[in-house]
Amino acid sequence: MNVNLSEIRKKTVSPKQYLDSLEEPFHEKFLTRKQTYTLNREAVNQLKKVADNCVIVAFSAEWCKDCAMNIPVLALISEATGLEVRIFGGLKKDSLSQTRKWRIPPSPQEAETFQVDKIPLIIVFDKEGKDIGRIIENPREKPTMEEELVKIILEWQQQTLTAKR
Repeated sequence: MNVNLSEIRKKTVSPKQYLDSLEEPFHEKFLTRKQTYTLNREAVNQLKKVADNCVIVAFSAEWCKDCAMNIPVLALISEATGLEVRIFGGLKKDSLSQTRKWRIPPSPQEAETFQVDKIPLIIVFDKEGKDIGRIIENPREKPTMEEELVKIILEWQQQTLTAKR
């Protein structure tokens, strides 16, 4: 399934806009994480080489601890590499429904479209809008977000090269 990245861009915000929009005490938690996290330089250098090939879309909520840990890191990665990151924010649980996880609105409709179960959901798309990898809540394969993104993107590039042969 390919998505229309132009439409996604219209419905999302940059990491800076997202962090700036958060209210206290959440704003301080996200900002402190951004100010105290040190990016893995090797992974950043690798991401700089492939930044033009991908777009990252993340689903977040200000109340989510994993979002407070990972969305600020995505902001740093974007700033350091030029990798485009877009955020769907404001997810709210739907405690009144037994069939829907997210209350829509205020949660974006895309929470259902992308089958968001746990957050943050971080989806890596190629420039054509193809989903090439996901990180759910926290990195699983590598110790840091930036290393996990490198792994996803390099594996996708390798598969693309292999398919062209």
